[in-house]
Amino acid sequence: MSIPGLEGWLDSAQGRYVLEWEAGRVDAIVADAFGFNALQLGLPHHDFLRANRIPMRQKAGDGGPVDVLCEFTALPFASGSTDLVVLPHVLEFHADAHQILREIERILIPEGQLVVLGFNPLSLWGLRNRYDRSGCFPWHGSYISMMRLKDWLKLLGFEVDRGTAGCRVPPWEQQAWLRRWRFMEGGDQRWWGLPGGVYVLRAIKRTHAMRLITPNWKKNAVASKALRPVAQKESHDRQ
Repeated sequence: MSIPGLEGWLDSAQGRYVLEWEAGRVDAIVADAFGFNALQLGLPHHDFLRANRIPMRQKAGDGGPVDVLCEFTALPFASGSTDLVVLPHVLEFHADAHQILREIERILIPEGQLVVLGFNPLSLWGLRNRYDRSGCFPWHGSYISMMRLKDWLKLLGFEVDRGTAGCRVPPWEQQAWLRRWRFMEGGDQRWWGLPGGVYVLRAIKRTHAMRLITPNWKKNAVASKALRPVAQKESHDRQ
């Protein structure tokens, strides 16, 4: 399911504000990701892999200027073939978010990285999502909290090692008001007590080592030695 409505919203004052904050955080995360294959799923008009140096960088999705046309729930990539996946605002607008994550886990190599961008339901932006009945992007999506997403990823064997939230300003529609309230992004974030409207989260696919269980040969050898004195005693009695 392509989301052209979200692409259009990202050209608005609100969308540009969100993209500016997200781009800086994603750039810092993907800059130190190495390997052979990197993949961006969704929002193909925006390049979230621009700061990454992996040689093969592709965009995939079910529409738009993508390199690979596919469904998010059935990715046409081999298992264990991808080093980095960036997933910008896909889960909250798709009916089967769990299957998307399962597919990403399948195609990632061990220690491969997943970067997820999402709207935070526990924020001023999430509050509008809860009460806005217009059906417009992005307010009608099913927002997923960071804690809930961490639980999902943990069940799939991921370890979340980095997460941050931003865009604490109220979701004003005018650029002037967004700029006026920008001071809320700086300073001591705990003082404001307001979680960010969007978040960026990085998770690493962990593969636990297998433990080989072998027969206890030493125990069997000891048992065989214990029979020798008996055998010698029987031979002496016959003599």
